[in-house]
Amino acid sequence: MWHALFIREILSRLLTQRAAWFWLLVDPLAHVVFAMVLFSTIRERNVSGVEFALFLAIGVMGFKQFTGTALRSAQAVSANTALLAYRQVLPVDTVLVRAVVEGLLLAFVTFVLLTGASLFGFHVLPDDPLKLIEAYGMLWLMGAGLGLILSVVNTLSPEVGKVVGLAFTPLYFLSGVLFSPVNIPPKFREVLLYNPIVHGLELARSAFFPGYHLVEGVSAGYLAWWTAGALLTGLVLQRRFEDRLGVR
Repeated sequence: MWHALFIREILSRLLTQRAAWFWLLVDPLAHVVFAMVLFSTIRERNVSGVEFALFLAIGVMGFKQFTGTALRSAQAVSANTALLAYRQVLPVDTVLVRAVVEGLLLAFVTFVLLTGASLFGFHVLPDDPLKLIEAYGMLWLMGAGLGLILSVVNTLSPEVGKVVGLAFTPLYFLSGVLFSPVNIPPKFREVLLYNPIVHGLELARSAFFPGYHLVEGVSAGYLAWWTAGALLTGLVLQRRFEDRLGVR
């Protein structure tokens, strides 16, 4: 059943909208290029001793692993209402399968983006591939957990779901996508480090760039606790409100 849902989701993601493949690849690329043009006029090309373009690319794709997975998974139940008439399909199945599809597509886009960067002379081989996968994996899992939570919230109270969705815009500027926490004054950095996404992005960069300066306080354990908490909360909510989410 999961296999059928997976095929349905990936075909829907890539073929329903015109040129979906094109926009899937162009969106992060345009994002990086725009930020480079914007910030190259006011700051140096190197951040913490690494190329700003790759610094941005790793940050953007890590942030998308979290937000892209969360936002698309949050719509999974409402988008698959007809399938929930079948007893074999549970609401949680639609959310988890959509999270898997989004994670795999974003991993492929990251690979294509880095391959393209190598053609322009950038060194794109990560210093520690396993730690990079671990950091991106935890961001993806935390996004899946938030998707499980938001899919319940969206179904039970669409207005609250829309308000929560608006929080993603300021979150982008508070997650260290465009800057390194090392450049933030210590008293503001302490507040910034309450955001688990900052930990994920910094861990990904430290895994990618040899000698990257990791600020004190960044912790894989902190990110793991947030990830486990989001997943557990999401699964409990899915179980608690399963009857109200499904149409039987």
